[in-house]
Amino acid sequence: MQTPSDQQDRHQQDRQRDRHDYPSHWEADVVLRDGGTARIRPITAEDADRLVSFYEQVSDESKYYRFFAPYPRLSAKDVHRFTHHDHVDRVGLAATVGGEFIATVRYDRIDERGMAAGAPADEAEVAFLVQDAHQGRGVASTLLEHIAAVARERGIRRFVAEVLPANTKMIKVFTDAGYQQKRSFEDGVVRLEFDLEPTDRSLAVQRAREQRAEGRSVQRLLTPGSVAVIGVGRTPGGVGRSVLRNLKEAGFTGRLHAVNSAFEEGSEVDAVPAHRSVTAIEEPVDLAVVAVPADRVAQVVAECGERGVQGLVVLSAGYGESGAEGRERQRELVRQARSYGMRVIGPNAFGVINTSPRALLNASLAPEPPARGRIGLFTQSGAIGIALLSGLHRRGAGLSTFVGSGNRADVSGNDLLQYWYEDPDTDVALMYLETIGNPRKFTRLARRAATAKPLVVVQGARHSGIAPTGHAVQATRLPHATVSALLRQAGVIRVDTVTEMVDAGLLLAGQPLPSGPRVGILGNSESLGLLTYDACVADGLRPLPPRDLTTGATPADFRAALAEALSDDGCDAVIVNAIPWVRENGAAADPETLATELRAAAAGCPAKPVAVVHVELGGLAEALSAATSTRPGAPAKQPGPPGCAEPVHPAPRPPATEGETPAPETDEPPAEQYRIPAYPAAERAVRALAEAVKYAQWRREAAEPGKVHEYDDIDESGTAERIAELLGKDGDPRGTTLAPADAHELLRRYGIRVRRALPAPDPDAAAHAARTLGYPVALKTTAPHLRHRADLGGVRLDLADEEQLRRAYRELTDTFGKPAELRPVVQGMVPRGVDTVVRAVIDPAAGAVLSFGLAGAASELLGDTAHRLIPVTDREAASLLRSIRTAPLLFGWRGSAPVDTPALEELLQRVSRLVDDHPEVVGVSLEPVVVAERGLSVLDASVRLAPPPARDDLGPRTLPGY
Repeated sequence: MQTPSDQQDRHQQDRQRDRHDYPSHWEADVVLRDGGTARIRPITAEDADRLVSFYEQVSDESKYYRFFAPYPRLSAKDVHRFTHHDHVDRVGLAATVGGEFIATVRYDRIDERGMAAGAPADEAEVAFLVQDAHQGRGVASTLLEHIAAVARERGIRRFVAEVLPANTKMIKVFTDAGYQQKRSFEDGVVRLEFDLEPTDRSLAVQRAREQRAEGRSVQRLLTPGSVAVIGVGRTPGGVGRSVLRNLKEAGFTGRLHAVNSAFEEGSEVDAVPAHRSVTAIEEPVDLAVVAVPADRVAQVVAECGERGVQGLVVLSAGYGESGAEGRERQRELVRQARSYGMRVIGPNAFGVINTSPRALLNASLAPEPPARGRIGLFTQSGAIGIALLSGLHRRGAGLSTFVGSGNRADVSGNDLLQYWYEDPDTDVALMYLETIGNPRKFTRLARRAATAKPLVVVQGARHSGIAPTGHAVQATRLPHATVSALLRQAGVIRVDTVTEMVDAGLLLAGQPLPSGPRVGILGNSESLGLLTYDACVADGLRPLPPRDLTTGATPADFRAALAEALSDDGCDAVIVNAIPWVRENGAAADPETLATELRAAAAGCPAKPVAVVHVELGGLAEALSAATSTRPGAPAKQPGPPGCAEPVHPAPRPPATEGETPAPETDEPPAEQYRIPAYPAAERAVRALAEAVKYAQWRREAAEPGKVHEYDDIDESGTAERIAELLGKDGDPRGTTLAPADAHELLRRYGIRVRRALPAPDPDAAAHAARTLGYPVALKTTAPHLRHRADLGGVRLDLADEEQLRRAYRELTDTFGKPAELRPVVQGMVPRGVDTVVRAVIDPAAGAVLSFGLAGAASELLGDTAHRLIPVTDREAASLLRSIRTAPLLFGWRGSAPVDTPALEELLQRVSRLVDDHPEVVGVSLEPVVVAERGLSVLDASVRLAPPPARDDLGPRTLPGY
C-alpha cells in the first residue's frame, strides 16, 4: 500500500520527467496601447544581466509594491530563481524593446493540495513588475493575456494575486481583464482569485484593447509630427527625392528631414535640412521613409531604432519578390523593426497619404496628389494603387487616408480596419487585397467595421489561389466562392473589379444609404431610361416606370422632375439620365447649369441617394463632384418636400470598453460634402446603387441579428462524453469518420434523425429489409462513385412489392456490377419534396462554416452553394437558404407547392449548434435532405471527429509571425 509520501515522491518524479524545453511558441510580438510594439518571450538563464539592469531602472515604489518591502537590489539567489524556470510549474515571461526588459510576469504553481492528493494542482500565484517609464502603455494587461494562455496550456485553471491596496494600477489590470473573479482583504493585502477560462466579457475586453492598440499603431504612422526621408538623392529624380517633393508640395504640417550619407551636415536639399544619418537629427523623428538599396536597409533600421523613430515606410525593393534570399531579408526586416518597437509599411511599398489638415502627409509615389475627402484606401499593389488614385482623382473624389502596403510584411489590411473603425475623417473604406492571411480575424473586423461604415473589397488572385511573389502572407486555400460568401455575411461589399470599387465608393461616400430597392428613373432619353430599367431588374432592384423628359428638357425641367421623384414615398433612390441638348438660342448644352439644378433638387431631400448617367456631356461629372454645404447626415437648410425623411446618420462612435481610454475626438468638423456621383454607363450606376441597397439591408439586419436558439431536446453533456469515447476508441490523431450507426446516434442527440437504411448484400436480404421497413421502399447503392446520383440510375424509387424490388435489384447489378462493389441498401420511402444538402466543416483559416444548397449535379456544376460562419442565428439560417440562386424551388416555383422551410431552418440551426458546441466535430454532411410540404427527411449522413483545432482568435493578442 502506498503512503501519501510515496504518492508525493512518485508525483514529483513524474512532473520532473514532464519538464519542457524552451517553449519558442510562447514568443510573440504585440502592439501596446500607445501603438508601439514589444516582444514577449520566456525568461531564460541567459537573461541574468538583463534582469539586473531592468530591476535597477524600476523605482523604489514599484519595487515595494512588488515585494511588499524595501527591496533595493536583487541577490544572486533572487536572480537565479527569477531566471531559471521549468516552463511548467514556474514560468516567467518578459516584455522587451530593443532587446532589453521593460516588464516581467511570472507564475508559481500552488501545489500543496494537489501533491497531497497525488495529482497536480490547477492554481498558481501570479505577479508583475513593469518599468516605470513604460507604465500606462498596457504592458501588464498584455502580459496577463499571455501568461494566462501559458497557464491554461500547462493545466492551470486559476490565478491568485496578492496586491497592496495602494497599488491601484495593478488591481485595475486584474479587475478590468474580464475574468470571473473573487476579491478578499486579509492582513492588509488585497487577494484576488480569478478563473482563466475565457469569458464573453474577457474576449470583448481583449478585442477592444486589440482594436485600440492596432488602430493607434496606424495612427502613429499616418499622423507623424516629423518625417525623415532616408535615401534622398543629391540630384532631382529618384524615389527618395520624389517622396520629399510630394511631402513638401502637400504642405506637410510637421518637420521634414532629408538623409543621405553623402550630405554635409548643416546643408539643405530643396530647402529641407539635410543630414548624413538619422542619428544626426537632434529633434525627435516620428516616421522614417526608407528609400535605400535593400542591402543597406538593416543598418538604417538599426539607426532608426536607436534614434527612437516610431514607424517605417520601406519603399525599397529587393525583398520577398526577389526569391528565397529576399524573403529571409524581409523576415529579418520585420523582426528587427519590431524589436525596437516600430511597425513597418512595406517593403516594396507605394507609400502613405493623410489629407487631414492636421497632417497633410503625402509620403508616397502618387503621380497626382489626391484631394481631401471621406474615402480610406488600402491596396497591396502599387500598380493598382496608381489606378485607383488616378480613377478617384478623375472622378472628383477625395481621400482621407491611403496606404500602399507593397509586400505587406507587417502592417496589413486588418490594421487599417482597426484604424478606420473609429477614424472620424473616413466614411467609406476601399480595399484591394491579394491575400487574406487570417480570414477568421478579417471577417470579424470587417463585420464590426461594416456596422459603422461601408467597406468595399476587391480580391485579386481569387481564382489562381497564388499570391503575388513577395507577399508575406500566402493566398488562402478557401475556395473563392466560400470567401466571397463569408465576406458578404460580414457586411463587406465585394466587387470584382477596381472600376466597380471606384463606382461604389463614389456613391457611398457622397450619398445617403437607400432605405429600399425602389428606384425612380428620369431623363431626356427614352432609350437610356429603358436600358436603366433593364439593368435595375437584372441587379435585383425594383425600378419604377422611367419618366422621359424628352430631348427638349431644360435644366429647370430636370430639377423639377428630380424634386418630384425624391418626394415620392414609393421611391428610395433616383437615377438621372442626361444626354446633350440644344438650347433655344442654338447654343450647346451647359453642364454647369444642369449640375447646379440637380444638386439643388437633391439637397432639398438629402435622405435619398441620387446618381447621374451622362452621355457625351463633358464637364457634367466634374461639376456634380464639386462639394456643397450639405452632406448626408447633416440637416438640410430648408425643410424638404413631403416624402423626404431625415437623412441616414452614420453609426454612433462605440463606447470605450471598461479599462480602456476613449478614442480622442477630433477638434475639427468633418469636411462638408454632397457630391452626386456621375457614371458613363447606366449599368455601372445601377450596379453601384444595387450594392448600396444590399449593404443598407445588411446593416438594418445587423442591428437585429437574431438569436441562437436553445432546444430542450439537445443532449450537450451526453454528446461531449460520447465524442470523447469515440475519439479515444479510434486513437488516430488525424481524426476519424464515424461508422453510420455512430454518426446517426450522435446526430440524434441534437434532434437530427436520419432515416433508417438496411444493408442488402443479396436479393433475399433486400426483401427481408423491405418487409422490416414496410413497402413502398427505395433501393440504392452506396458506392462512392454512384452515391446520391439518381441521375445515373443508382437509385430506384417507389418499389411497391417484393417482385418490383427483386427486378430492380437485378437491373442494378446487371448495370453496375456485383453487390459487393455497389453496397446496396433498402430504405423506406419518404414524402416527395426538394432534395437539399447541408454540410458543416471546420476550416483552419476561417473557422466553422455551414453550407447549404440543392442536391444534384446541376447545383454542383454551377457552384450554387451558400455559406455562413457558425454559429448561425435564426435570421442567418433563413437568409442562408434564400441566398442560393435555385431558392425559388423551395418557395413554389412555377406553381409547385412550397416546402417546409421553417423545418429546414431549424435543421440548419441544429447542425450549427452541434459544431459550435463541440469543436471536435470537424465535419458533418447531410445528403440528401428531402424537404416536403410538411417536414423533412435526412436520408444519409456522415460525421467526422478530430481533436479540436487550435483557435487562434481565442488566444492572447499577437502580431502575425514573420
